[in-house]
Amino acid sequence: MNTSPPPYDPSLAVSTVGVEEEFFLVDPRIRLPLPAGPAVADRAAVDVGDLVTKEFSLCQVEGRTSPCRSADELRGDLQRVRGALVTAARAEGAALCASGTAVMQEAGPALVADHPRYRAGRAQYRSMMDDFAISALHVHVHLPDRELAVRTANHLRPWLPLLIALSANSPFDRGSDTGYASWRSVIRSRFPCLGPPPYAATSEEYERLAAALTESEAMLDAATPFWDLRSNPRVPTLEIRAMDVQQDLDDTVAIAVLLRALTVTAATLAKRGTPGPVWEAEVLRAACWRAARDGWSGKGFHPVTGQYRPVAALAEEVLALLRPRLEEAGDLDEVVALFDRLSRRGDGAARQRAWAAGGAGPQAVVDRLLPATARGALPGGDVSGR
Repeated sequence: MNTSPPPYDPSLAVSTVGVEEEFFLVDPRIRLPLPAGPAVADRAAVDVGDLVTKEFSLCQVEGRTSPCRSADELRGDLQRVRGALVTAARAEGAALCASGTAVMQEAGPALVADHPRYRAGRAQYRSMMDDFAISALHVHVHLPDRELAVRTANHLRPWLPLLIALSANSPFDRGSDTGYASWRSVIRSRFPCLGPPPYAATSEEYERLAAALTESEAMLDAATPFWDLRSNPRVPTLEIRAMDVQQDLDDTVAIAVLLRALTVTAATLAKRGTPGPVWEAEVLRAACWRAARDGWSGKGFHPVTGQYRPVAALAEEVLALLRPRLEEAGDLDEVVALFDRLSRRGDGAARQRAWAAGGAGPQAVVDRLLPATARGALPGGDVSGR
């Protein structure tokens, strides 16, 4: 994407944004994942219906919002859904935990729900699925047609490393510090069908590539590819899937409206017939790996020049690029506040490491993550995880 803002396309002014958040369920007494996902999802659904769902791992649960037009509407949905999950988890003796990987976990493979798709995944990928219990933030931005979504993704591909860096929130895995800011991204990168999508000039080419991966058995289903950017097969959105779940509900809101502005700006270019930069898959995978290793504090891939610059400087550049759209949507303050928080306190990985250093290692991390996940989602300020 050119770093000069394109003329804004008014036909995209109604683009809505929605969010999916995946969480671990933890026993707050022993700080280990608890296989309470189905019970928690069923209990929370009494309050919020199909905005909660079960996950691949029995120790996880997902919450999602409706399509929202404003940051305030999105925040309200997130508060309602997170609040329902926090309350349901407590009723099942669990606590909601927003980390991209399980901070502490007993040895052995992930406990998997009995679902045909999950059984197919284990049969196809075998031991690669043993530690595939990871929690993501997915953002959906409405686009009016699939062809536009595919061409818009071409512009967004080189921004994926920045999204990994600013959302990094998974330095620990099974009680050990991995040395990475987003170990979740590393786990995903082992799979041939995950990560940056291929460059596809048309939706027909996109579908041909997905079909070829499915034929090789590197992908389960061509209709639902697991790339970091995909034209969602069920709803008219471009889905961005690169980010770790966030501790702070306000960070989730800010990332979502940032991605709406980025997507709408990219879609404007795509509608004008401007092709996105054709970075090779190997270059983007390497850039995503470095972002996963270093997070916000490192250097990131510049989407136009390919040079590595401090991630904070790239954030300033994307803010300048998106300022017109953010101002028009009333979202500028949300994104400025997000970058200010990242500059002051670091990404989620930095906060987890600070908690470990100041307390009893990974146990202290879990003890701080549980109230951080509940904060802002419950009335009266009750954020106790116990």
